[in-house]
Amino acid sequence: MKKAFIQLHAAVFLAGFTGILGRLIHLNEAWIVWYRLVITAVTMWLLFGLTGKLKKVAVRDILKIGAVGGVAALHWVTFYGSIKFANVSVALVCFSAVGFFTAIMEPILERKPFNRMELLLGLITIAAIYLIFHFDTDYQTGIIVGIVSAFLGALFPIFNRQFLRRVNVESMLAWQQTGGLIFLSAMMPLYLSWFPPTNPWPSLSDWGWLLVLAWICSVWAFQLSSQALRHLSAFTVNLTYNLEPVYGIILAFIVFKENQYLSNWFYGGFAIIMCVLIVHGLILRREEARLKLKNS
Repeated sequence: MKKAFIQLHAAVFLAGFTGILGRLIHLNEAWIVWYRLVITAVTMWLLFGLTGKLKKVAVRDILKIGAVGGVAALHWVTFYGSIKFANVSVALVCFSAVGFFTAIMEPILERKPFNRMELLLGLITIAAIYLIFHFDTDYQTGIIVGIVSAFLGALFPIFNRQFLRRVNVESMLAWQQTGGLIFLSAMMPLYLSWFPPTNPWPSLSDWGWLLVLAWICSVWAFQLSSQALRHLSAFTVNLTYNLEPVYGIILAFIVFKENQYLSNWFYGGFAIIMCVLIVHGLILRREEARLKLKNS
């Protein structure tokens, strides 16, 4: 159990580290995601293929998974775009709005009742982001792009849960990364005409950070979380992943000293979001205890 906790926190820490990499890599957001997808897709096909974890998938499911990969690619592009327009801390605070959009979109897509408490907590998170948005005018563009990223980030995990009912995780991820790569490749000419990059070619240091992003923060992080999921409850996993923005913001403070450039309104909004995460954790604990009592 102790090993599983370490694996889960390592996976969440690595997820939070992706924001730092967004600033360390000197490419625009589209090229960062394109190179990441190339490296990740090739690695997954080789790794999962050699270990026999790739299974046959119906063509119809491949097309659907690939389409969701396109949504994931747009999510990453807008996430790194938010970092470029603002900074890592602002982008990660906006990422916290994923809960609000999930509370809206999951009931709609899965045709189930809305959870009023999740909607309320999500609205409080949006209000906290607006607090930052309203008073930190320097970051308005980054916040808008970050909100779009949060909306897209709420969609593809919902679809993934549906796919996992009939497709194993490794096959789904390999096809999803490939679909995201094909979609982004098709969109690149249009995107780059709107936002022409100063340089599309990674430097030597960029290649190093891209490999860290793809191999460590994507492939390895996935393996760590998958191993931890076998031994930990849904409550523990959900609560721990809420720490992703926290880890990322702490890292941004340490690496880039971003705390020197943020106003008190940022800290006020972030404090509200932290309170929401704590309340959400308590709710998850209560629900898990109720389920255990019901099943005993």
